[in-house]
Amino acid sequence: MAEHVDVLVVGAGISGIDAAYHLTTSRPDTSFVVLESQADFGGTWRTHTYPGIRSDSDLHTFGYGFKPWTGKPIATAQEILDYLGEVIDEHDLAEHIRYRHRIDSAVWSSDDGRWTVAGVDTATDAPFEYTCRFLWMCQGYYRHAKGYQPTWPGMDDFGGTIVHPMDWSDDLDWRGKRVVVIGSGATAATLIPAMAGDVEHITMLQRSPTYFRAGRNANELADLLREVDTPEEWVHEIVRRRMIFDSATFTKLCFADPTSAREQLLAGVREQLKPEYQDLVDTAFSPSYLPWRERIAFVPDGDLFQAINEGTASVVTDQIERFDETGILLESGEHLDADLIVTATGFDLNVLGDIAFTIDDEPLDFHDTVTYHGTMFTGIPNMAWVFGYFRASWTLRADLIAQFVIRLLDHMDEIGASVVVPRLRDDEHDMTLAPWIDPENFNPGYIRRGLHLLPRQGDHAPWLHGQDYWDDKDVLPSWDLDDGTLVYR
Repeated sequence: MAEHVDVLVVGAGISGIDAAYHLTTSRPDTSFVVLESQADFGGTWRTHTYPGIRSDSDLHTFGYGFKPWTGKPIATAQEILDYLGEVIDEHDLAEHIRYRHRIDSAVWSSDDGRWTVAGVDTATDAPFEYTCRFLWMCQGYYRHAKGYQPTWPGMDDFGGTIVHPMDWSDDLDWRGKRVVVIGSGATAATLIPAMAGDVEHITMLQRSPTYFRAGRNANELADLLREVDTPEEWVHEIVRRRMIFDSATFTKLCFADPTSAREQLLAGVREQLKPEYQDLVDTAFSPSYLPWRERIAFVPDGDLFQAINEGTASVVTDQIERFDETGILLESGEHLDADLIVTATGFDLNVLGDIAFTIDDEPLDFHDTVTYHGTMFTGIPNMAWVFGYFRASWTLRADLIAQFVIRLLDHMDEIGASVVVPRLRDDEHDMTLAPWIDPENFNPGYIRRGLHLLPRQGDHAPWLHGQDYWDDKDVLPSWDLDDGTLVYR
């Protein structure tokens, strides 16, 4: 017998916990359950266990608006898990979460006006089934089980160990070894300084340079406010607003005057490097693309650059020709000796949790849908998907979507509707459609590889996937839910 709830939340990471909080505080009479495939809460911060794992967004914005963050802006995975655990405990959310519940299928029936979600309890191998009125997808956007790892000639010839950061094991020993980290994103920038003090040498091997921002892992405004005994709730809100404002200002600069933004970023790197390493600014830290077309990682206390200054880490920009028994041969002819190779090469998109969706006996092709405010989709009833910001903290958008879903559910109750589905209006069927994100605007590898799986967007609201918090924070709370783009019954 299937268990029925009003709302079923998929995922107990930062978005799912946020959804559970809003349901508990804003709709206490709504029954809901959170299904999580892992053994515990936390999502990314639970599955990633590589050395130094930390946030690459400040916790004043990556944390929740309703829960003050009192630590350093850049936090370790354990600090984030502790924070999420406090939210769960403070709001009695644990009773709603079911762990080790892997969802395999989600089936919508218009006759019944409900979803049927089925899967397996991996702790017991027992099948389970839930029915729900509304499905809230908070499972994230990439596959946790396995990262993206290209293949290169000769990988089987390598005599050492090759590991992707998502496959890191507790018994992996890198101490005293020669390590090559392939990649130059946030993961590489985290791994390298965390390992540098214990290895013989560690090399960041990049195909092309990446932009970084470096600074103290502290917030001067927060420290100043605390000096005068400002309540933590005020500190959190004031600092949060300042961080959002500063982030938006720099993002606007990147598009209005990318040359100035680039100069700012490179000047920050120059400040971090010793005189003998200044040539790396041009050779290793000057990307060919414009700023913010890929994510910019923050380097707290400049630890990546300090490892370079100390001579324990180096950066090589080149292409891989092949692996051999003792390391990697590069196209330039240089050979990187290695005992351990870490492939920090990113991840693959996980679209709707890799769940098989069916709507009235028809398999769902997500790419055929058009997004409604980047969270609902044409032809998919009673479902919202959380997809955060590319250039700001994920949680900012997760929280706006949570408030929107609560408002939508309240509105449905007010008008006596049990089903809602976005539909293009008659004069919008010939609307020009664009990709989920313009590749010229933002184009990291995981988006390029998965764009064909994602929904499309239109040329005007509400058929847009907004990526501007300053716009969304005004639009989502005030959008007319009876403008004809949402069909109720």
